[in-house]
Amino acid sequence: MHQGVLFALLAAALFGASTPFAKLLVGQISPVMLAALLYLGSGVGLSLWYGLRRLRPANQPAADGLRKADLPWLATAILSGGIAGPVLLMAGLSMTPASSASLLLNMEGVLTAALSWFVFKENFDRRIVLGMLAIVLAGVLLSWQQVPEFGVPWGPLAILGACLCWAIDNNLTRRISASDAVQIAALKGLVAGTVNLAIALLLGATLPDIAKISVAALIGFSGYGLSLVLFVLALRHLGSARTGAYFSAAPFIGAAISLLFLHDAVSPLFWLAAGLMVLGIWLHLSEKHQHEHTHEETEHGHSHSHDLHHQHQHDFDWDGREPHSHSHRHFPISHSHAHYPDIHHQHSH
Repeated sequence: MHQGVLFALLAAALFGASTPFAKLLVGQISPVMLAALLYLGSGVGLSLWYGLRRLRPANQPAADGLRKADLPWLATAILSGGIAGPVLLMAGLSMTPASSASLLLNMEGVLTAALSWFVFKENFDRRIVLGMLAIVLAGVLLSWQQVPEFGVPWGPLAILGACLCWAIDNNLTRRISASDAVQIAALKGLVAGTVNLAIALLLGATLPDIAKISVAALIGFSGYGLSLVLFVLALRHLGSARTGAYFSAAPFIGAAISLLFLHDAVSPLFWLAAGLMVLGIWLHLSEKHQHEHTHEETEHGHSHSHDLHHQHQHDFDWDGREPHSHSHRHFPISHSHAHYPDIHHQHSH
């Protein structure tokens, strides 16, 4: 299995697994406060991880870290996905039935793909589109409880706005995915957690006891923090649309865990959704995109091995270990091989 696909599916598994366990805290902690604690658990936990790595410079080369040119992309991504998205979601949830909201949240994957294809010009073909449709339809069936009755459209529009914000976040994060994934995810978690905490306190919510805070933080570190690190790594290897499609498996994973451990009831729609999810993932896994293409000259830094695209010299003493990380230059080259729209394959078709 391709490394990027593995990252995306692991990210979906961690995030999907967090949902049924976070659900156990609903009713004990207000929704906005719970979101804040989950995000803060992610941000604080990853910040500690990042800080510990910085104590050992050999494990954290400077080239991996965010650069000055990355900051506008990161700031806009955080503003969109970490601030505007949660605010719009909370506003929408207050005016929208839960079943309708669940259906609308499936639009994040669709909007992520649409932006990546038509705004950021990421390559796609018929198999990828069909796979995306199957995965999204599976998510819709999984969350379908009743015919949506939206009433006044402001709530659904706010939720769609939140999905659009997260789709923008995903595509902007894709632009900086060569940088340190832990650093990116930590900053996102800290900002989103702080914003949600401020909103919760303004709405009159209070902090729960330390035991509930600890449980929420642990769920957040795993399901939001580690999941986001893996998601950024998947963006690096697969691009936005394909990563978003694989990540759409998260609701199914959450439902499966609820079935196994929380003994939730199973409906025929669950098995139909499972079949569509498997079909969609198979369509993506069976993709083979190959043609003659040209790599333009560029310079960047990220963790790499000396594969087909990394045949360069070193201006420092290298001990021969791989993968390693440093700033390196790519010279123009034309060749043909199977590839994904990763950080080295952003060419036109």
